[in-house]
Amino acid sequence: MEIKRDTHPADTKGMSMNRMAAIFLALAAPLGVAAADAPPGNPTELTAFADAFDAAQIARDGAALEHMVADDLVFIDGDGVRHGKREFIAGWTGAGDEYDPVTLGDRVIVRLGDDAGLASAETILSGRSAGKPFRTRIRFTDIFRRANGGWQAIHIQVTRMPLPESGGAPR
Repeated sequence: MEIKRDTHPADTKGMSMNRMAAIFLALAAPLGVAAADAPPGNPTELTAFADAFDAAQIARDGAALEHMVADDLVFIDGDGVRHGKREFIAGWTGAGDEYDPVTLGDRVIVRLGDDAGLASAETILSGRSAGKPFRTRIRFTDIFRRANGGWQAIHIQVTRMPLPESGGAPR
């Protein structure tokens, strides 16, 4: 599986999920140290974390998500219901679920200070759940904070959107 960002498609285009996971694992430990030393306003480590966070979700990597999600996460799902860390991770790691590669459209990464930032994008999420295919279009915003030398998701908001008539990728 792969994650593509239409704003920088060469970054991950054609990269297998195993390769992306290997890169994430190689970067995971240094990111915690590098993040603490990064100059204020430098979005590089925030973008790298957002990329790794998205990849961990699609890869159904519960262990990575356990570290990347704050214990006090506020997760607002596409129906407007508030959940926490346990429900968020369970939603991505359910038995029998598989996710197709995604393309992130209209992606925005914003530094909100030295220790906070957000990533927002639109995507069409598809795959199989309990053997049945699904396809949904969402816009999400992930808010991250840096603590103890690393980044964690603290708030996630998902909005469901109508699928495009053409069935194509998000804008």
